[in-house]
Amino acid sequence: MKRGTVLALGALIAFSLLWMISTVQPGGAFVAAAQQRGERVAPIYREDFAVEILIDGVPQEKYPARGKIYVEAVRGAEYALRIRNPLPVRVAVALSVDGLNTIDAKRTTAHGASKWVIPPHGTITIGGWQMSSQRARRFYFTSEPDSYAAKLGRPSDIGLISAVFFREQSRVTEIAPPPLPHRDSGTRAETERRAQQPSANSSAKSGPARDRAIAPDDDYAATGIGRSVGNNVYLVDLNLEPRPVASLNMRYEYRPELVRLGVLPRPYPEPDPLRRRERARGFDERMFCPEP
Repeated sequence: MKRGTVLALGALIAFSLLWMISTVQPGGAFVAAAQQRGERVAPIYREDFAVEILIDGVPQEKYPARGKIYVEAVRGAEYALRIRNPLPVRVAVALSVDGLNTIDAKRTTAHGASKWVIPPHGTITIGGWQMSSQRARRFYFTSEPDSYAAKLGRPSDIGLISAVFFREQSRVTEIAPPPLPHRDSGTRAETERRAQQPSANSSAKSGPARDRAIAPDDDYAATGIGRSVGNNVYLVDLNLEPRPVASLNMRYEYRPELVRLGVLPRPYPEPDPLRRRERARGFDERMFCPEP
């Protein structure tokens, strides 16, 4: 994958949830900017990567059902996304909410998306849509007509949070070959000339290969674009592997919809008072009156 541009979060300023890396590790967090579209390959799924929805800093319970992961949305509540990297190297994550990239609100392939960067064994928390290099606007649960996606005219993927992880490429150390045996000057001159030419691998890194690297319902849950908070970010360069190491999708709905989908059990209705009265009985074997 091409050497892409990466956006990094700077020091924590007004908002504690939007720290990216800075709360856990000095230097801030990173966001990988858009890379050119690469070869489409299926990701390797790893359960040790994690994405959680936080409300007031508390993770929402996940419900596996129907081959998916569901989370209960809370109407009107602000939320943040906590993302974990279990690997000993940096990874970049393409993160979308309701089908919109959380950095630039674009709809692209995961390869071409702007990405957040997570340090080795690190965790970042994304609490809103990044509006500039210094400002974000909070995620909050709302209705479809009030959602950010609907306001942009792109409501087709509302209710889905998606994260695709790409690992940073390992740096390759080039080892010089041993000296050749002594030959005549003509052969030595030819050898020196060849040594000065770039190898196939090095030319690939600096040439084209490197350049390629990198209907609405008021009752349904959606994500709005909320209050403005300070959130500094900056761009860095990062080489990413072309194949994603993990892909995680999470559906969110309000409780009634989770019940309708069979994700949560239906609540038992309150007993009918008239039926309770019909089951009344007379005497029992008690000798005295019990305390109330």
